[in-house]
Amino acid sequence: MALSLPDFPWNSLAPAAERARARPDGIVDLSVGSPVDATPEVIRDALRDATDAHAYPQTAGTPALREAIVDWYARRRGVDVEVANVMPTIGSKEIVALLPTLLGLGEGDVVVHPTIAYPTYAVGALIAGATPLPSDDPENWPAETRLVWLNSPGNPDGHIDGIDYLRRAVERARELGAVIANDECYAELNWAGDEPTPCILDRRVIGDSRRLTLSVYSLSKQSNLAGYRAAFVAGCSDLVGELLEARKHAGLIPPAPVQAAMAAALGDEAHVGEQRERYRARRARLLPALEAAGFRIDRSDAGLYLWATRGEHGRASVDALAELGILVTPGDFYGSAGDEFVRISLTATDERIDAAVARLAGLAK
Repeated sequence: MALSLPDFPWNSLAPAAERARARPDGIVDLSVGSPVDATPEVIRDALRDATDAHAYPQTAGTPALREAIVDWYARRRGVDVEVANVMPTIGSKEIVALLPTLLGLGEGDVVVHPTIAYPTYAVGALIAGATPLPSDDPENWPAETRLVWLNSPGNPDGHIDGIDYLRRAVERARELGAVIANDECYAELNWAGDEPTPCILDRRVIGDSRRLTLSVYSLSKQSNLAGYRAAFVAGCSDLVGELLEARKHAGLIPPAPVQAAMAAALGDEAHVGEQRERYRARRARLLPALEAAGFRIDRSDAGLYLWATRGEHGRASVDALAELGILVTPGDFYGSAGDEFVRISLTATDERIDAAVARLAGLAK
């Protein structure tokens, strides 16, 4: 019997995409956060050097990769973890979609996720037979809650959860006996200032215990590795161990060359800084052009997207932009709280961003 899942939301964008592609000078596709810039050479070299991968790789990750993850958390997130606390995954979407199933959740269990959220948090709950619940207020999380998803920095709206909120969320999850996981894959793309993006494993959040707490991270954004499916989790060693055993049974193993590439990516900060500045420059051109065209940009303090509204239903904004050959994502993909918004991605070439800026000048306020 097939799972009862919602329609894949991007299918509904087909008519707008067709109109945008009809533009004589081509579509500017700002609808999907898929990197367009080259994978750094240091990473590709590591992948090539590891292609003699005749043996089965380790589900737990090679010692070199796990040490690289440990070192990265210390350097970039200000968090101390050990090898037993970390594990690679086949992209972060794997763990987002399968975590409820791997935890053994089912009917009667509640999976909390943000009110404006990437759809896979809810889909993962449905795959397991659990109930997804959009809620941002820890006091409203019910006794049946078994898993809480946070997403900071957030997709689609680019919000950043502060230390105080993260601490309150962890405390409430522990009261309920629930696992709490923060999807943090945009942490290196923080536009709000010089302070590092807070990590859920920060001692100011969790105190002296990582119990039932996970940080989820992806290299797709900071290192242009979306095609590699390269991600990892860190946190409670007991929980990581349980997930590792389940994933061994399921054969969820990152390929050996990808593991080598991940270790190289985590050890090189120069390419991350270069990519961050590319996105910063694209954002600096696109944001004022949208504002001049009558959009208000809310939150959007981090990440690859601008969360924008003209005070109308997001689908109307999608249609207006499609007439200019610009394709964006309607906010209702991310829950009813996003009905009046659109998500606009920074993942386009400089030439296409400049084309969008020029076209936006023709959009009446």
